[in-house]
Amino acid sequence: MDSYEKLKTARKNGRPTGLAYVNEIFDKQIELHGDRRFSDDQAIVGGVAYIDKRPVTYLAMEKGVDLQTRMLHNFGCPKPEGYRKALRLMQQAEKFHRPVICFVDTLGAYPGADAEERGQGQAIAESIMEMMGLRTPVVSVVIGEGGSGGALALASANRVFILENAVYSVISPEGCASILWKEASPENVARAADCLHITADDMKEFGVAEAIIPEDFDRFPKMCKNMRNLLVAAIDELSALSPDEIVAQRYDRFRKFGIFEENAKKHHKK
Repeated sequence: MDSYEKLKTARKNGRPTGLAYVNEIFDKQIELHGDRRFSDDQAIVGGVAYIDKRPVTYLAMEKGVDLQTRMLHNFGCPKPEGYRKALRLMQQAEKFHRPVICFVDTLGAYPGADAEERGQGQAIAESIMEMMGLRTPVVSVVIGEGGSGGALALASANRVFILENAVYSVISPEGCASILWKEASPENVARAADCLHITADDMKEFGVAEAIIPEDFDRFPKMCKNMRNLLVAAIDELSALSPDEIVAQRYDRFRKFGIFEENAKKHHKK
């Protein structure tokens, strides 16, 4: 399956969204609302729950499953208050020494005028900056689309996992095609998707993701059980580190991307 086909699969209707994973993987969820500044953005849903009898903070980007819920969740495109809510919950998790688990699935941050007026860029930047220094384990899973900085705001983690047909990109292929070739035709979008190296295999090869999670939506509970085991193992490993070591490990992980970038350039020239 080529990059463009993977992109279409990641966007396919009926694919499980963030809340489906939250409800299947966690026990005793308590959803928390609001950024304490403006309002509650339902594009990011978060709260406190248990995984394997361990308290954690969960954050999930939610696209919705039908027209009504998609409008409620703004099609999974967060506004500044969504990122500020996520940051508030991450800081709360740090205070109470809870690991943070994030599910990423977004075309990107909402680009509307109202979001820009309320500081969209600053909200994303603050989320990334604070997340990088968070003194508690952070694990993120890309379950559909990981679009640009809107996704990175919940993926500046110690461990990143990605589903086998999910995609992760610095810009949407449509946006890339519009910039480079002035037209987002299907041919140009497919060309851009290939150039951007957006697939799970690419992410694993370049070190952006630690592991690829197989998809089996026909047996979704079993798939989530396997994902839960992977998340628990990652949390156990990271929880053995001191807070300073957790931050240092996350910092070192992202510092390595300069090396992977050079490898990607060599790969592209081939």
